[in-house]
Amino acid sequence: MLKGRELGTFRQQLLAWFRQYQRDLPWRRTKDPYRIWLSEIMLQQTRVAAVVPYYERFLERFPDIHALAAAPQDEVLRLWSGLGYYSRARNLQRAAQEIVAKHGGIFPRAEKDALKLPGIGSYTAAAILSIAYGAKHAVLDGNVARVLARLRAVQGDLRDAKRWQSLQKSANALLDPQSPGDWNQAMMELGATLCAPQAPQCLLCPVAQFCQARKLGLADLLPARRKKRATEKIALAAAVLLDPRGHTLLLPPPTLPKNKAEHARVSVLVSKLWHFPTIAVRTDPAVELQAHLNDILLPSVTKLSLRLELLPAARHTVTHHAITLQPFRVSVTQLPRLPGAKTIPLSDLTSPSSLAISNLTRKAARAALASPAALSARA
Repeated sequence: MLKGRELGTFRQQLLAWFRQYQRDLPWRRTKDPYRIWLSEIMLQQTRVAAVVPYYERFLERFPDIHALAAAPQDEVLRLWSGLGYYSRARNLQRAAQEIVAKHGGIFPRAEKDALKLPGIGSYTAAAILSIAYGAKHAVLDGNVARVLARLRAVQGDLRDAKRWQSLQKSANALLDPQSPGDWNQAMMELGATLCAPQAPQCLLCPVAQFCQARKLGLADLLPARRKKRATEKIALAAAVLLDPRGHTLLLPPPTLPKNKAEHARVSVLVSKLWHFPTIAVRTDPAVELQAHLNDILLPSVTKLSLRLELLPAARHTVTHHAITLQPFRVSVTQLPRLPGAKTIPLSDLTSPSSLAISNLTRKAARAALASPAALSARA
């Protein structure tokens, strides 16, 4: 790796580029560890453009750790609704509660204490501590790993344990001890903007002269593409019950026993949030959903032979799951009363609502509102 004067030049050029061309993002205007921590959690597996409005709305309601720690979990999930990967929100609140209880409401400065918090790993701890407190910890995420792989012309799968450890050592060696927070952000910014996975913009790169992959003509080929996990296709069916007032029925976050495999699976796929009656489909969505409704609804409702109106299917992707949701609109004269269930205007579910729902549930609601007539019907 770079040493001496070369290393000094590398650091100087990258930091100068970052300070002139960095994107204006709300979490870059603060040194508040709570706000930096929130941004890092929200940015996990989520695009910057999608995060910004959620970040700003979340802070309006929970401006500090104490507010987040004291809030009802359902309200936290409601503000997170649509951002996905809801375990992040649950861990965020659990960590806030631990910080209030054990650290006086201040994000801990010691790395060992930060790593004990729910949802905080090596990368997140390094990012928060370096940006908020100026601690000398080098970050290593996908963007930084790609930059380092091209700088060193690293072959093979970067996520191989030994190779990842080697990349971390490289990140540590390059870290500017005078400006660790800016340095980490500069490395991440370079990977996110110019040193992109495809078609890297080498001509605009402030440190292209140090890049071994560019010298060898390998910039487009490195890093090696990882073997993707096979996508699992999943079919779901959901019933959008609708009364004459335009109100619908939502079931509470599932709390079913884990040994019931199908129920547990649906629980994960609806993100353990409020949802329409939903099942995993084996063969016939209409027949299986009708049977499910017969099981959960009151006899006075199901004996009327509910009519299931087919709506346009919705598609959704969560990590390695490719989900096809077949929603059905079910018109009823009166919504049944079920333990823990809520009735709510269907139109309230197409935008941020008073309940925490997933994007999958929101897509089903939109399909029910957008389709004035059934595509086909089956009782």
